[in-house]
Amino acid sequence: MHNAEIRAAIPSDAAGIHLLLDVYAIDDQLLPRSTEEIVENIRDFYVVSDSRSILGCCSLKIYTAELAEIRSLAVSSEAIGHGYGKVLLEKCEEDAERLMIKSIFALTYIPDFFTKSGFKIVDKGTLPHKIWKDCFNCPKFPDCGETAVKKSF
Repeated sequence: MHNAEIRAAIPSDAAGIHLLLDVYAIDDQLLPRSTEEIVENIRDFYVVSDSRSILGCCSLKIYTAELAEIRSLAVSSEAIGHGYGKVLLEKCEEDAERLMIKSIFALTYIPDFFTKSGFKIVDKGTLPHKIWKDCFNCPKFPDCGETAVKKSF
């Protein structure tokens, strides 16, 4: 596990990202993402990888010049507990700050993970309507039980 590398994702990572996200999608913890969708948005992703596989991923989806979303944050079961989720989140935060994004948010079933990194729990209704595009396609909509968290810079 010490040979793991944290880096920007490349197109050849898409299949591994898809496999990792599918584990969580099957458990209804994340929305499923097709390999094609991941490839189309590969520049949004950071990964933790070793010589064999993708151990973790996270993406930053930009909505406006002032707002972006942390999406698809997942760490494989064998890599949990090594701090990879926190490092991936920090990479996306650094990217948002570099791009001069004022706020980032996430919709999560694990709000404590985010609040430990300075996010505040917010009412979902305070988020712009354009972020609901994925939600409308979700079978759990409108009562998914996710918590909205937000952090401003």
